[in-house]
Amino acid sequence: MTSREKINLIFNHKGDGLGAMWTGHPNDNTIPIYAKEWGIEETREAIFEHLEDDCRWITADRGYHHPDGVPLFDTSYGIKQRATLSAEGCFANAETVADIENYPWPKAEYCDFTKVYEEIDKYQDKMVFTGLWSPFFHIVADFFGMENYFIKMYENPEIVEAVTERIVDFYVEANEKFFAGLGDRADVMFFGNDFGTQLDLFISPDNFRKFVMPSFKRLIAVGKKYNKKVMLHSCGSIYRIIPDLIEAGVDVLHPIQAQAKGMSAAELAQYKDDLAFVGGIDAQSFFVNATPEQIKEEVRRVKSILGPSIVISPSHEEILPNVPAANVLAMAQASRE
Repeated sequence: MTSREKINLIFNHKGDGLGAMWTGHPNDNTIPIYAKEWGIEETREAIFEHLEDDCRWITADRGYHHPDGVPLFDTSYGIKQRATLSAEGCFANAETVADIENYPWPKAEYCDFTKVYEEIDKYQDKMVFTGLWSPFFHIVADFFGMENYFIKMYENPEIVEAVTERIVDFYVEANEKFFAGLGDRADVMFFGNDFGTQLDLFISPDNFRKFVMPSFKRLIAVGKKYNKKVMLHSCGSIYRIIPDLIEAGVDVLHPIQAQAKGMSAAELAQYKDDLAFVGGIDAQSFFVNATPEQIKEEVRRVKSILGPSIVISPSHEEILPNVPAANVLAMAQASRE
């Protein structure tokens, strides 16, 4: 059985006794540390092969090529923007739809996914997570400035909805183009927006349903049209809107940030008939400080609670240099038991 076949069973809630693992995305500075530890090439792929990783994450965003080299979304367009979450972007003072019309919105016609398809073709035996990342929530926040964005939800909801619509228009059209050409090369549409802090959502559930969920549904509809499992990434505490995500058609939740409020394996177990999971092994402190044997015990514990519909992975895909190589190896070994 290939990794792809195995995880398809897991995602379809038929994976009794099957163990699977996704390493995540080792940081650039982590790669040489692990390579030296294991005597392998200094590449992510060498790490994945060493760990017998079942998955590959291949985003379609690299297929966007503006003829003039313009970035996908330049939120500092025409202004000098500070690199902070609260920094005002180019729409900070926009009050009407007319104020955003002159922005050079991206076009799906600038997408050429040939190279992305070629990369996916290399891993037909693996479970490939793909699609455009589509982080519209973050992009809207950058256009306005995060605090300003949340305030405008109350003071000027029309402009928030107009900016969101234009961003998501592109992602829907581009994903439509990508999945139409993808065919059956991959089985999972993977996209992400971080909606949670350590304790709660950034915005109220009501505002989430008003300003975010309609865009979610548009993106999910593309994945469903092409018969893909829809896998959503969101860090933080999002437990208050998990029923909404299920109703909207999300099939798989990643990365289940274990220390965030309401996101422990025990608390999420109530949803395991409706969702599959990828993640669950705490990367905030446990992965850094535990022994390899403790890692193995935690993997077994999480599998016993959320199994059989879980692919073991860290609770954040970015593996930082402070995570011991021995702990990542222990996770991989225990995940396959």
